[in-house]
Amino acid sequence: MSTESITTKREPKPKWLRVKLPTGKKYTELRGLVDKYKLNTICTSGSCPNMGECWGEGTATFMILGNICTRSCGFCGVKTGRPESVDWDEPEKVARSIKIMNIKHAVLTSVDRDDLKDMGSIMWAETVKAVRRMNPETTMETLIPDFQGIEQHLDRVLEVAPEVISHNMETVRRLTREVRIQAKYDRSLEVLKYLKDNGQRRTKTGIMLGLGEEREEVIETLHELKDAKVDVVTIGQYLQPSKKHLPVQRFVTPDQFQEYKEIGLNLGFRHVESSALVRSSYKAQKHIN
Repeated sequence: MSTESITTKREPKPKWLRVKLPTGKKYTELRGLVDKYKLNTICTSGSCPNMGECWGEGTATFMILGNICTRSCGFCGVKTGRPESVDWDEPEKVARSIKIMNIKHAVLTSVDRDDLKDMGSIMWAETVKAVRRMNPETTMETLIPDFQGIEQHLDRVLEVAPEVISHNMETVRRLTREVRIQAKYDRSLEVLKYLKDNGQRRTKTGIMLGLGEEREEVIETLHELKDAKVDVVTIGQYLQPSKKHLPVQRFVTPDQFQEYKEIGLNLGFRHVESSALVRSSYKAQKHIN
C-alpha cells in the first residue's frame, strides 16, 4: 500500500460514526467504581463507543495476560513487543472486578501470547474458573486468540465451558496476510469449527469493514463462517488507531451494513450485529440465548 494511497484516501468520518457521550445512572455508578478501585476494562482503555449502552445492560469486557502482544497486526492499537511475565493472581483480580461492578455478563479477551508454551490457555481456564467461583450468576464470553490452532490449548477453554467462545476473523481471506500478518484465515476457520465440533454450544466471530474488501468477499466470508458452524457474527467499521496503522479505505454506509445483516440472517446465523459502531462485544449478553 503506497504512501500516496494513505494520504489521498483519508477522509473525514461521516455523520453516522458520531458517538454519543455515555450517560445514565448505571453507567455513572460503574464509572465511579472503575475509577475508585482502578479496575482495568477494555471498555475504558479502548474508549469503546458502546461503553454506556453495554454498561447500562450490565456487560463489560476485561483483558487478561497483560497489554503487550506478541503479534503486530496492522489494524490493532495494542502494543507489540516482549510481554511481561504472567501474573497468576490475575484470575482473582478479574473475578473481584466483576463482583465489584456487579457485572451480569462478562467478556474476557487477551493479547496473543505466542511466547508461552501453553499460549496463555492455562490462564484463560483459571480466569473462567475464578470468575465462576466468585460470581456464580455471571455469564461469560471468551474472545480467544487462535492459540496457533493447537487443539490441546483450545480444549482447556472448552473444558471450562463458557457460555460463548469467540474468535475473530477480522477481515476477508485476501486481506488477512496484510491485516493480521502472523494469523492465517483458514486456521481461524478451523479453530471456530473445532470449537463447535467439540461441544461448544455457542460460537462467535467478528469482521471489520473498510480495509479494502469487496462486497463479494464479505459475502464469501459469511458463507465460509456458516460452513464452520458459527452461530454469531459481528460486523463493524474499521477505524485507524494511529497514522502508523493501516488506513481506512472507505467508510461503509448504513445501508450496506444492513444488507450484510440480512444476508447473514438468511444464511441462518442466530445473531448478526452489523453497523458502523459495532464491536466484538456489542450486545454480547444477547448472544448466549
